[in-house]
Amino acid sequence: MTGFWPLGVYFFAVVSLVAFMLGLSHVLGQRHRERATAEPYESGVASTGTARLRFDVKFYLIAMFFVIFDVEAAFIFAWAIAFREAGWTGYMGILVFIGVLLALLVYLWRLGGLDWGSPGAARSAGDRG
Repeated sequence: MTGFWPLGVYFFAVVSLVAFMLGLSHVLGQRHRERATAEPYESGVASTGTARLRFDVKFYLIAMFFVIFDVEAAFIFAWAIAFREAGWTGYMGILVFIGVLLALLVYLWRLGGLDWGSPGAARSAGDRG
């Protein structure tokens, strides 16, 4: 228990510093009471309409593809850093990993998941066989 006192001192110092900064900004900060202060805006542009909009599924697909291929890049970078220590076993493992990801990419391409054109240009469900 005697080894934890520096952690307690550090925690107390951080909480004290945060409280001091918040209190100082409250005391010295400007007060605006105009009507436009409480209105939401996005990048300096006043909002028009409701925030409850329906988005096309393609927006979510783009986000999922980004996450998938971003995680892939993180694994490949980590492998590249440990390339010499991993040896041939690591090399074969990364080849299998990249092969699976390429198979996934071909599958998505054939399924039409990467067709970002107009809806009239996309293939119909019967043509995907």
